[in-house]
Parts: sequence; structure tokens; C-alpha cells
Amino acid sequence: MEVGVTWEQGCLSLRISNMKMLPAKKIRTDTNQRNLSLEDHLSDTERAAVALFGPGRRWGQAFMRFFKLEPAKHEAFLLNLQVACLFHDIGKANEDFIRAMLAEYFEKQTLRHEHLSAMILQLPEVNTWLSGNALLDIDAITAAVLSHHLKAAPPEKEKYGWGQPATEKSELQLQLGHPEILSTLAKIAQVADLGAPPQLPTASLHYQDGVLASPWGEALCCGYTAAIRFKRKIKRDDFRTSLTLALKAGLIASDSVSSGLFRVGQNIETWVAETMGTELSPKVLGQAIIEPRLKSISKDAKLLGFQVEVAKQGPRCLLLSACGSGKTLAAWAWAQAQMETHSLGRVVFLYPTRGTATEGYRDYAAWAPEGDADLMHGTASYELQDMASNPVIESIGNKKIYDESAERLFALGHWSRRYIAATTDQFLSFMENRYSGLCMVPVLADSALIIDEVHSYDPSMFRSLISFLKHFDGPVLCMTATLPKGRQEELAECGLKIFPDASSTEQLKELKKAEEAPRYKIEVLDSASDADGKAVEAYRNGLRVLYVVNTVSPCQETATRLEKVLGTKVLTYHSRFRLMDRKNSHESTVRAFQQCENPVVAVTTQVCEMSLDLDADVLITETAPVSSLVQRFGRANRKLKREYAWVYTFAPPSHHPYDKAELCQSGVFLRELNVTRVSQAELAGKLIEHAGDQPTVDDYSAFVNSGYYAISGDFRDIDSRSDNAILDSDLAKVIELQERRKPWDQYVLPVPKSKHKTEDPPSCLPPYIRIAPSSNYSVERGFDWENPSL
Repeated sequence: MEVGVTWEQGCLSLRISNMKMLPAKKIRTDTNQRNLSLEDHLSDTERAAVALFGPGRRWGQAFMRFFKLEPAKHEAFLLNLQVACLFHDIGKANEDFIRAMLAEYFEKQTLRHEHLSAMILQLPEVNTWLSGNALLDIDAITAAVLSHHLKAAPPEKEKYGWGQPATEKSELQLQLGHPEILSTLAKIAQVADLGAPPQLPTASLHYQDGVLASPWGEALCCGYTAAIRFKRKIKRDDFRTSLTLALKAGLIASDSVSSGLFRVGQNIETWVAETMGTELSPKVLGQAIIEPRLKSISKDAKLLGFQVEVAKQGPRCLLLSACGSGKTLAAWAWAQAQMETHSLGRVVFLYPTRGTATEGYRDYAAWAPEGDADLMHGTASYELQDMASNPVIESIGNKKIYDESAERLFALGHWSRRYIAATTDQFLSFMENRYSGLCMVPVLADSALIIDEVHSYDPSMFRSLISFLKHFDGPVLCMTATLPKGRQEELAECGLKIFPDASSTEQLKELKKAEEAPRYKIEVLDSASDADGKAVEAYRNGLRVLYVVNTVSPCQETATRLEKVLGTKVLTYHSRFRLMDRKNSHESTVRAFQQCENPVVAVTTQVCEMSLDLDADVLITETAPVSSLVQRFGRANRKLKREYAWVYTFAPPSHHPYDKAELCQSGVFLRELNVTRVSQAELAGKLIEHAGDQPTVDDYSAFVNSGYYAISGDFRDIDSRSDNAILDSDLAKVIELQERRKPWDQYVLPVPKSKHKTEDPPSCLPPYIRIAPSSNYSVERGFDWENPSL
């Protein structure tokens, strides 16, 4: 490829006026793969948009419904998306980007290419030209183009401020007169039925005393003004708001397809048609999932009355049902009913944690025919060996670069699956402008969505859920055993019908019987010593004991202490294991409680509240917030195989990690239940009474409310008390896997930040990974700074 490159005084010099091809991606000279021109990439992205969302395409119809756009507006949506696709990377025609694509090492660029693309859209002559088609919304197109890498902020922001230079250069050569740019503009004119394209400025972009000179300074100022005006206007214009959001998500999806398929050498139209698939019918879902599931119970098994009733609740429902009541089949029955009224191709189950997603996959999606089901979370490549590999961080020379293309492939690898179990983050994180979540929006728009364990959502997650329910249209079933009244009301305001309610009690005798059965006998103990005594006594009486504490170190200490007293292995399950060991610990713990012949003791932390599907004879737990206690109680006597299970509680030595007031409220809750036999229904009532006031959340989300701009935010309330680490004894193996571009998630573990120091990683590993001493780690107990011998 002739690109006009010379070396002068040891530095790369570009004669960009002589370039035959403008590169869209990194130039590869050491492979047989062809290099991608900018013109071809822009054209491919527009092709991908038409293949995904064009006339007659199911996903086009799903997108319109999901973003609350009337079917009559489909022509306007698609046209604006096509123009955005053809403009989105046009700013790559500058010397810094070209240099970066040719360089062996990292090259810093003065302006981000999408910032320049948006500036081109704000040139007066381009604005006038695009105004020739009344269907084009220049503001919405600019917003999609500027934000498609989620690195665009208002100019006053220090990081990613639109048009703010990242180098000290005073001049940036442009290539806007290149034949590829002229050809792309001609295609825009053809697609949008516009007149002849304007001539773009070909002179260099100049900064004078830190101020951008015209015409670019004028274009940028026009853009700043337009962004402010646009954000104000769309607050009163639902159509333009919906159009802008659909364009933002549609451009990222189209760019992901064109970039990802070029990387693996697949035809866009063929791949999209095969991946999108046909509409999922109620009959197919019943034959593939529900009927085999019922036959696994007994050859004559039928849906229970309450499961049938759940299916009748409509497209938005909050199911409040006790642990072990049959929510799994109720969810499938509801999903089947949605296929009767919606054109959908997928069923997606969302869980709050990786552990619950894995358990949900086993319980919900693994019944699907081979090839149709998928488990999707950050470390699922280890847990399902046939899943797409995880995104990685590339090292270019001495600079670590996040490989966005790998994240695209990670998302695209899941698009074809009919039934997906995933962490909530993998889908709903798009509400906080997370790239992986935005890549999954086409799948989300085509899905019946089931969201489990909503009681566990932290305020940030719950705010995103509320915003999602208010701003987007699609069938959603939320599920949990119990939920404070305030949160129930907020979900009801978003259109979710609460089930069961007082009017449905008579039809739900099976559910009522299960919920009103006295499952537990609760006793408040005076001390941890008393709790240990109860554990030892129960074990020696042949019972299965689950012992729950609030933090990891006491969990490790309690397990070690009980093991010495009992002279037998005590299981441990918490978050501070390597993934491979946590997986084994999880499976061993669940398996130990599936049998009834032998006694067992397992000591765990609050991770048991969702990720451990087991049925203990005796539950011993430190006091925790009321909602957490209710979930912990649900790990005992789940299937009502005994008259009742003993539940013992005792005060922890510290209120951490909870709020002190929450534990005081729990004390009142427990005193009212002390030495009484309690049902799930009574617990639910007490939860409402004692859970305390839940702060009402607003419906703000970064994706919905950012206008022209987009910066990725945190979907969860982030716990900054731990670092992801690799043990020093695993380092050589991890480096080997990294060099072979193989997943090494199984070696990662969270290590608490403390006075003890972890080491920096070698340059080939991501910068956020720490190196921790293996002398503080045990396969049986996990990581502990304070007890090297564990």
C-alpha cells in the first residue's frame, strides 16, 4: 500500500498529500488480512445499518418499538442512521490518526477523530447542505457521531472535552479533499437525496494562542451552542429524544458489526440475516423449554395455578414469590405469553451477580436446545468453554490500549442465541453509557426480559432500572421473594403489575399454601460462641448447617475454628477466591447440601443470599439488614421437606459493611420473631414493616440525559475497597496465556486494600491488575492479609 511514508531523523513523517488510501484501522503489515480503507469502513457501517434496521427487518421494527418511535417514523430513523454511519469516522482523515495507524508504538493524537467528525457536521456549509432534506435531524446525527466512542464531554470538562487538544501541536494537517472523502460525501448526497456536496476545508487546522482558528473555531462554537440548545429542546420533544437515543445505539451497533465482521472476514448481510433469526413462537418455546422441564418433574406434571396466572399478567409484571415456589416455570410461562402479543426472538434472564447468572443458566436457560442457550458475564468464558473469549487489553509498544474491537466481538458472539442468562451489567449498563451494554441493545430490543433478585439492586442499579422502565418499551418481568413497599410502588409507577395481589389470592391456593407454611423457628443468641455451639451440636446430630457472617475475615476464622473442634472439613464460600477455586467452592457447597445422608457445615458471607441455591437444615447468621436476613432465611427449608428449620441469629462484632441504623432496625425485627415459627408470608409482612424508608430514586441515566455528549459512568455503586490481583505463583502461567491471547480470568481474585502492598504488574498485563503474595492464599479458605498460614 502506498501511503507516502518516510523516515526523517528517526521520526515518522507523512506526506499525506500522496496517500493512495486513508486507513480506517491499524495497518497490518505482518498478516495476510487486507487493510481497511476509510471509505470502505464508512460504507460497510452504512450497509450494516440497513441490514440490521432496514425495511422489513425484524430488528428495525423492534428498535422502533423499543425506543418508542411510531412505525411511520421508520424512514426518518433509517435515513438519519445511514447519514450518521457515513459521517461517523470521517474525521479520521487527519495526519495524527494516520500516523497512529501506521506507527509501531502508541501515538498521541491532537483531536479525537469523532470530535473532528462532529465539527465537520457543524460547518455552516455542511449544515446548509444537509438541511436540503427535511427528514434529517442534524443535531441528532451530530450527537450520535460525537458520542459513538463514549468519550465526548462538554468543553469545560478536563477529560474528553469536545474539540479540546490533547497535544501541544499548533497545526493539524487534514485530508478532507482526498478522493475517499469526496466519494463518501457523494454517497451521502445519493442516500439522502441531496444536492452536490459542499467543498470541505482542505487547509490545516490551526491553533492560535490556544484558540482554534476559523473555520474550525467557528464550527466548534456553533456546535457548543447547538448542544446547549438541543438539550433544552429535547426535554419537551419526545420524538427527537427517542430518535437521538435510537441513533446513538444504532450507530454503535452498526459500527460494531462492520468493524467486527471485517476483522473475522464475514459478509455483513449474510451474517446479520443468520444472526437475527426468525420470530420465536409460543409453540417453539413450549416444545423447547416448558414441556421438557415439566417432564423432568414427572410425566404428568402441569403448570401450577399461580404459574398459569403469572402468564396472564401482561407485558410488565412484578412477581413476588417465595423461594422454592416455582418461579422458574412461572417466568417461562410468562415469556411464552409475550410471544403471543409481541414479535420477539429471544428470552433474556438478568441476575445481579456472576454466581446467580451461572445458577440461573443452569436453572433457566440450560433447558434450551444446544446452541440456543448462552451464559453471559465477565468471566463466563471460563465457566462455559464454548463461549466467545473476553475482551482484552492490547499492548502496543510500551503503551496499554483497551481493545474495543475485542469487546465488539465479545458482544456479537452472543447475538445469535435465543435464551441468554447474564449479569444485569451486560445489558442494562447501557443506561450508564457502557460500551458492552450498548452493543447488546439490538438483542435487548428483541427480547422478553426477566430480571431476577431485584431486591438486591443497590441505589445506582435501581435508578438505572427505573429509568430503563420509563424510557424504553418492551416486556419485562421483575422477580424477587420480598421487596420493600417503597420499591414496589416505584416499579408499579413504571407500569409493572404487582402479582399476586389481594384480588388473585383465591386462584393461587398452591402459592398461598407454600408461603403460609411455617418454615422457620427463630432464636436470637447472645454471642458468636453460642452460635458455634449450635453449629457443633447440629452437625453431631447429623444435620446440614449453613453459617453466615457478614465479612470475609470472620468467615475464614469461623471455618478454621469449627474445623478444629469438629475434626472434619468445614466448607468455606466467599468472594475472595481465585475464580477457579470459587467455582469449585461453590459447586462443592451446593453438592454437599443436595444430599441428606451426611452432616455438613459450610461457612459463608452474604454472597450466599443469591448465588447459593441450597436447602439447609439449620441456618446460623450474624445480624444483617432486614432484607438480607430474609434472603438468608430462604437458604433453609426451601422445599418444605421438614416441619421447620432452626434459624439462629447473633450480633456481629462490628456493623460493617452495613449501616448501624439498619442493624438496629433488624434487632427489633428479630425480637418480634424470636422463638416463634415463621412463614415466608410473615417474613414478607415484617420486611415491609421494618425495612425502613427506601429513598426514592430519580429516573436519571447518562444515556438518556446526555444530549450531544456521552461519557461512560458506573452502573453499580463501586466498592473501591478491593483490587483485582494475580498471585505471584500464577504470574508465569498468566503471562503465557496472555501471550497466546487465551483467557486467564480463572486466576484473578479480589484482594482487599490494606497497609500491605501489592506489586505492580508486568507491562504485558492490564494496569489495574495487582500482584499478591501466594503465601497469604489457601485453596480452601481464600486470601487473607492477616493470616499467612490461614
